[in-house]
Amino acid sequence: MKLITRSQLGWPASAAPSQTSTKGVKVHYEGAPVSTKLLNDHNACIAEWKAIRASHLANKTENYSDVAYNYAACPHGYLLEGRGLRKRTGANGNQALNQGHYAIVGLVGSEGLTQPTDAMLSAIRDGIDLLRKNGAGSEIKGHRDGYATACPGGPLYAWVQKGAPRPHANTPPKEDDVSLTAAEKKQLSDIAAKVTTVVNDRRIAPWTYKGTDEKQDAYAYLRGTKNQVDALLKKVDALNSVDLTDEQLAKLAEKVAAAPALADAIAEKVAQKVADRLAE
Repeated sequence: MKLITRSQLGWPASAAPSQTSTKGVKVHYEGAPVSTKLLNDHNACIAEWKAIRASHLANKTENYSDVAYNYAACPHGYLLEGRGLRKRTGANGNQALNQGHYAIVGLVGSEGLTQPTDAMLSAIRDGIDLLRKNGAGSEIKGHRDGYATACPGGPLYAWVQKGAPRPHANTPPKEDDVSLTAAEKKQLSDIAAKVTTVVNDRRIAPWTYKGTDEKQDAYAYLRGTKNQVDALLKKVDALNSVDLTDEQLAKLAEKVAAAPALADAIAEKVAQKVADRLAE
C-alpha cells in the first residue's frame, strides 16, 4: 500500500466526528471534469486532492468540517488520506447514509479522466481493506446505492458491482511502453496468419527440425519471428483491456502513420527468406 498521510499533505488532524464502525465502504468519483494530466503527473494528483479539500471547507451550505471523504485513490496507485480512520464521512448524501458507510473517492470524473486505472482500483482496495481492519463492515457499494446520483460513474460502479476485485494483471503501461494500436494489432494478426501459412504449406515444424545448418537458419528465423509476433499479440491483448487516454491514442496514431507498410514488409521478408532457404 502506498499511503500519503495528512501530515505529509501538510494538513492538521481531522475535525470530523468520530465513528468507530460502519456497514462497509461506499465508492465515489468527483462528478465533474478531471484533467487527464493526472495520468502523467502525480503532483497534479496531490494538487487535485488539496483542491477538493479546499472547496469542501469553503462550502458554507454543507458546512463540512473537513474534506468529505475518508480517503482518495489516484491513477498512480496512491491512497491519499482524507478524514482517515474512524471518522464519519460527509460524502454519502445525508447523516443516515454517512453513518452507514465510510467513503473513498477515485480521482476520476464525468469528463476527461473517466476511466480508473488498475493502480487506482488497487489503491481503492487498499483503502477498503484498511478501513475493514479498523471498524468497517464487509459491504462495498457505490454512492448511488441509497442516494439519487450518478456517482461513482459508469466504470467505477461496474467494478463495484463485480465485487470490487483487486486487479492482478493488465495494469496500464507507462506512456513510453505503449506502442500498439488496434490498427497495429490487425497488421500483426496478418503477419501471424502469413507465417502460419508458410509453416503449414511447407509441412515443417521449426521448433523440432534437425536439418542442415543452412536450412536450420531459415527455420530459426521463422521461429524467432513467430515468437515475436506471439509476444506482440499478447501485448496487444493486454493493452486492449485498458482504456487509453485520447493523448496516448493520438501518439500511437502518429507511430502507425510513420510506418504504414510495416506489416506487409515484415511478412514479405519472412516469407521470402523461408522460401529462399527451402529452395537451396
